[in-house]
Amino acid sequence: MALFEDPERDAWQKPAEVIAAMEIPPGGKVADIGAATGYFPVRIARAHPDATVYGVDIEPDMVRYLGERAEKEGLTHLEAVLGEPADAKLPEPVDRVLLVDTYHHLAERPAYFRKLAGSLRPGARVIVVDFKLDSPMGPSREHRLTPEKVGEEMATAGYRKVGERDLPYQYVLSFERT
Repeated sequence: MALFEDPERDAWQKPAEVIAAMEIPPGGKVADIGAATGYFPVRIARAHPDATVYGVDIEPDMVRYLGERAEKEGLTHLEAVLGEPADAKLPEPVDRVLLVDTYHHLAERPAYFRKLAGSLRPGARVIVVDFKLDSPMGPSREHRLTPEKVGEEMATAGYRKVGERDLPYQYVLSFERT
């Protein structure tokens, strides 16, 4: 668990920049898919106390941990959700979906995002944050995807890129439904 919450992560992950880039609408509904211990969902919930935040993971222990953490930290608008490998299992449609270091783990990505489209509100965005090919950290090189490859797969799933920015070791891509 400590790996996910390493204080040094803030320096290169730039969570405030990522959250600002998400442009969460007032009272918005946000899902972090691959939430693990809650690094981003907790920060989103603190930055947007009027939002509903769903931290989704497929590992029951992570979901349990995040649920307990949200309760302990008084984040009543943060809900831990047990997803499935092919379905986020969101309890309601959302305005923003965040995937940090998770996109490359998904199997059948175009099918996953076509299914996810049914859980998006009008004007919703999907934000993908993942490691650059030349990053000194992150998964092994064979598990990394270029931003172009992510864009191609998302286009196949029916999305268009509406934003892009760089972090020290990662790229941030924003997509909307076409």
